[in-house]
Amino acid sequence: MLRLMGSSWKRKGRRKTMPYISNTDEQRAEMLAEIGLTAEDLFGDIPESLRCGGLNIPDGMSEQKVRDHLAAIADKNYIHLTSFLGGGFYDHFIPSAVYSTLSRAEFYTAYTPYQPEISQGTLQATYEFQSMICRLTDMEVSNASMYDGGTALYEAMMMGLRIARRNKVIMDDSVNPIYRVMIHSYSRNLKVDLVETKNHEGLANREAILDALDDETGVILVQNPNFFGCIDDLTDLAAAAHEKGALLVVSCYPMSLGILKTPGAMGADIVTGEGQSLGLPMSFGGPYLGFMATRKKYARNLPGRIVGETVDTQGQRGFVLTLQTREQHIRRDKATSNICSNEALCALASTVYLSLLGKEGLKETAQLCMDKAGYAYQRFTAIPGVKPHFHTKWVFNEMVFDLPHDAADVIGKLIEKGFAAGFPLSRYYEGMDNSILIAVTEKRTKQQIGMLAEELEAIL
Repeated sequence: MLRLMGSSWKRKGRRKTMPYISNTDEQRAEMLAEIGLTAEDLFGDIPESLRCGGLNIPDGMSEQKVRDHLAAIADKNYIHLTSFLGGGFYDHFIPSAVYSTLSRAEFYTAYTPYQPEISQGTLQATYEFQSMICRLTDMEVSNASMYDGGTALYEAMMMGLRIARRNKVIMDDSVNPIYRVMIHSYSRNLKVDLVETKNHEGLANREAILDALDDETGVILVQNPNFFGCIDDLTDLAAAAHEKGALLVVSCYPMSLGILKTPGAMGADIVTGEGQSLGLPMSFGGPYLGFMATRKKYARNLPGRIVGETVDTQGQRGFVLTLQTREQHIRRDKATSNICSNEALCALASTVYLSLLGKEGLKETAQLCMDKAGYAYQRFTAIPGVKPHFHTKWVFNEMVFDLPHDAADVIGKLIEKGFAAGFPLSRYYEGMDNSILIAVTEKRTKQQIGMLAEELEAIL
């Protein structure tokens, strides 16, 4: 019923035909008739009150009136809240030079640079991004970025299973629950034996993980700092995994790597994370980027693409796509994943951000986050009825507190006071109805922390 048509072109003396699909209204009606439907039937579940009766395009307006009209609509979306939200996305300061650099013409598009001879700017920027991720994570090779932190963790899991040639995965529930939902969704129809362990006092549950670890295990998935903000040294888990022939995959918060022990130093085999904290605004859920780094011996198993440095026939420095493992570049059965246009523009923003901060600036920002979180801990635990949920010794920039009332209700009341106070953990964890996850970044002042503490105490 679908009419295949062909266009052809010549390349090196050979003629090739590329099929494409052309559907007319008549053909679509014919296809629907074949299954006993009409176009109207496809919208039968949508109530009449919700259907669009027409475009309702108003009469033309002047440019000034259009601007004023759209500005009035946009203003309705603006609600100024002081953010103490975390859980994988953080309100960090972004230097204006980041946006200025992104607006340059040579960086407008994030599309795949198929022709290196005219894409040297994009390729070099991506090469620098890879180099920075390697230094940040203490790993040997990085790809040219992923879609986001959650899909990066899934791709790392599948990469580890390919390397180990096994199908069992152990994942602790201290891993970001949004990522865990993605892992379950993506692997639901795959032959993946997914074992989930329950955290112990906010840290990866060593006893449960080691009990589940056997000769069939291919990957252990953990996070540091984890979703609760707790800091852990995963060196022992890396050693245990390697002893059984498995790989340790670590998801990390890149800002914390300014001062914390790196996943590479802990013995991790694959490292992933969400790059939003490196120069990208919180926005309304994206676009963001994920990063992935690994050991050099696993480079050919990385999904996506890798930009490499080379020289041309005249000995001049240049950049090319060295490794491209998606199905458009190699045989489908050899492709490691279907990652198309990567997040190169977002990766560029992170590259500029890291360049502006430098090594010492990243350390200072990370230390500020940790120090201010320590001050917030003191202020909040001084409020009657507010207690730390976990008793781990170290946290980075976010903490879990137990309140005397339902956390979601308290958060709603604090929004009315101008604070996005935190994340209610009851959404993903049973028995934590009164628990709230609060994050503090370098942007939060001593005054703002104090004001939140005062409003929280007044509400309680």
